Amino acid sequence: MIEPEIMDRESDGHFMGEALRLAQRARAAGEVPVGAIVVREGAIIARAWNQVELLKDATAHAEMLALTQAEAAAGDWRLTGCTLFVTKEPCPMCAGAVVHVRLARVVYGAPDPKAGAAGSALNLLQFPGLNHRCEITGGVRAEECRALLQGFFEAQRRRGKKGVDS
Repeated sequence: MIEPEIMDRESDGHFMGEALRLAQRARAAGEVPVGAIVVREGAIIARAWNQVELLKDATAHAEMLALTQAEAAAGDWRLTGCTLFVTKEPCPMCAGAVVHVRLARVVYGAPDPKAGAAGSALNLLQFPGLNHRCEITGGVRAEECRALLQGFFEAQRRRGKKGVDS
């Protein structure tokens, strides 16, 4: 018998579960299902999901919205010591923002081989020429994250909608 994985409230899996709940909210709103949280000292200080369609703003990715909330919560644009948990590997825009706010770590679920900027297509988070590099942990609850994204895009295709990027 295989023992179930015990997930404490400080584990990467636990926090990714919170991001997955937010991704479900995005899906329910017709958005690409990506959720993100920012954690500082074991506490969630920001929660967001994709809102590109709702806000009619191409920059309204879950990561960008979560970073803005976290900056407000921290009272500073520098988010040193914080970790971003996101259900899909960040794109170049989001990875650039992560570097600028100086996050300590990024944890993502599903990799994005076409546009992921945390090591899949390119790695901006650890690019030697930039002023900051952060630790990367990929593949946390990847199957759940991937299934949510695939299900969304399959439904979009069935409805005949053009593809939307996250």
